[in-house]
Amino acid sequence: MTANLRLLHLDADLAAIDKPPGLLVHPSALDAHEDRTALGLLEGQLAQKLYPLHRLDKGTSGVLLFARHVEAARQWGAAFEGGEVRKRYVALVRGWPAEQGVIDQPLARDPELPSTGQVRLAAVTRYLRLACHEWDFSVDGRHPTSRYALVEAEPLTGRRHQIRRHFKHIAHPLVGDTTHGKGAHNRAVGAWLGTQRLWLHACSIELPGTLRVEAGPGPEWRSLGIPYDGSP
Repeated sequence: MTANLRLLHLDADLAAIDKPPGLLVHPSALDAHEDRTALGLLEGQLAQKLYPLHRLDKGTSGVLLFARHVEAARQWGAAFEGGEVRKRYVALVRGWPAEQGVIDQPLARDPELPSTGQVRLAAVTRYLRLACHEWDFSVDGRHPTSRYALVEAEPLTGRRHQIRRHFKHIAHPLVGDTTHGKGAHNRAVGAWLGTQRLWLHACSIELPGTLRVEAGPGPEWRSLGIPYDGSP
């Protein structure tokens, strides 16, 4: 990983990067040994304090937005909290889900704790199936081939691990998800595609009436039907 992160947008209020997979957004007790974070690297790169406006899981790549001062953090943090910000992702999931759908399933606040006893918060994800794949390997021994699908997902709420948990709920977990997915499928697809990762990428963020920031998926996504955008 290079010292400098790829800047997608920079103005007086906001900075956006294309976060690589495997990089934490900020320090976390869940990964206490990891001292490299997107926040720390970008603060060093821009020589200033920054304020993360949202989170991406460590394994997720794509658009990540920071405020450059307190007032911007307050303004745009409220927009994220109020559901005014549109976010679009692509993901590789197990099986072939319906061509399109809405997953309306409340989720416990903290996915790291048992759900029993936790308050469940409203959570809605809209999705569109982009492509179906059937590959010539068997995972469970019952079928000679294995099926996966490329989907576009738009979370209409902002719960932790929302996309990952919602696709598990409809029995189409994300490939590469070590928490909510299946290890055998993760390993088989990683070997088939030559890349071990969480197959989830944040393609775009759109702030109301102000800004749209995009980041095309990396070259490892080309065989799934998404053209590589040529970015470094």
